[in-house]
Amino acid sequence: MTESKSKKELLELEDYARMALDEASEALGSDIALLDLRGISQFADFFVISSGETGRHLEGMADDVVRALRNNGLRVHHREGTGAGGWVLLDFNGLVVHLFSRSAREFYGLEELWARAPEIVRVQ
Repeated sequence: MTESKSKKELLELEDYARMALDEASEALGSDIALLDLRGISQFADFFVISSGETGRHLEGMADDVVRALRNNGLRVHHREGTGAGGWVLLDFNGLVVHLFSRSAREFYGLEELWARAPEIVRVQ
């Protein structure tokens, strides 16, 4: 995927990733990380990973991220999971936002699975 994108598109996608991180932070997400998967993954260039307190909190955070990015020209391609299930995934074609309950985040260990990915930003 990364080979087909121009540098300008990647920079714009990184801007959207930062916007998603900021929106999760505004929605009181915790331990928010932005990972750079360019050159490592073939299905995404960036991951934003955040924890939430409750299922309702995860759903609200997801809605806020979708709304903010849509209002700035990027539509969600696919939404998977539920807050009640402890994991909401938002796929923006190159940017994937993972919103977890604390226990689901620990169980799935995405940051450990993608340990080679440079961390661009982390917000506690």
